Amino acid sequence: MKVSVELGYMNIPDGVLVDVNHIKGLPDNKVCIITTGSQGETMSALTRMAFNTHRQVEIRAGDRVIISASAIPGNEHSIGSVINELYRKDAEVINERSGPLHVSGHACQEELKIIHALVKPKFFIPVHGEQRHLKTHAKLAQEMGMDPRRILISDIGKVMELTQNSAKINGTVPAGKVFVDGYGVGDVGSVVLRDRKHLAEDGMIVAVVSMSGEDGSVVSGPDIITRGFVYVKESEGLMEELRRVAVNALENCQRDHCTDWSAIKAEMKNDLSNFLYKKTKRNPMILPVIMEV
Repeated sequence: MKVSVELGYMNIPDGVLVDVNHIKGLPDNKVCIITTGSQGETMSALTRMAFNTHRQVEIRAGDRVIISASAIPGNEHSIGSVINELYRKDAEVINERSGPLHVSGHACQEELKIIHALVKPKFFIPVHGEQRHLKTHAKLAQEMGMDPRRILISDIGKVMELTQNSAKINGTVPAGKVFVDGYGVGDVGSVVLRDRKHLAEDGMIVAVVSMSGEDGSVVSGPDIITRGFVYVKESEGLMEELRRVAVNALENCQRDHCTDWSAIKAEMKNDLSNFLYKKTKRNPMILPVIMEV
């Protein structure tokens, strides 16, 4: 806005622009706020206004909110949440569905042709958008006379090697999301994330048994401990059945003279997992624990 005024594209009379901290002293029908948040971004001003977390602005009944934007694919849910919250406050919401309201900030094809004609690029790399947008832009460049071999469509992680006389895709580099966990940056691997997802969706069961280090007999247990799976006090019958399945697994191992604790753990885990899936159609994480006494 400041640049537009400096370049003469906007002529704003004195006294029209006011500090946002001073708007509470002005009549509601004299204030127009131009703000961010048309895509429902979590920390955007409009989202904070809608959810009452903005410091200076509060949406009230009768306020009119004009959303001048088209929904970017994938943002529909977050935009809908903001609009629903505005309706909950009895605000009037006007968007592109109400009529011809929004003009895209992106150049249309005829404008892109003008840019290509003015620049006359030696090489062309379309950027910004999904694959369909990049391909369409590349086709437009060909229509403007560009050699298809000089048009490169890249992707995240691909290396673009540029010289005075050449442009080509040359190799890849690691790319994607970097997870921050406490003080660790990027040290949470895919296996850890898979386990966390498993725990979040299905919970965990720990089967603890004490066994003699001399002859491998069961000294105590097995005890069944659950977290995030079922409420134990209301599922005592299921807990008892799980304990019985674990006992049967241990007895089978003893009958087969199995003394390898890894094999015993695997037997308990498989039997408990099969039983739980048949019984509940759920696959909690199962951790057999054997303590030597």
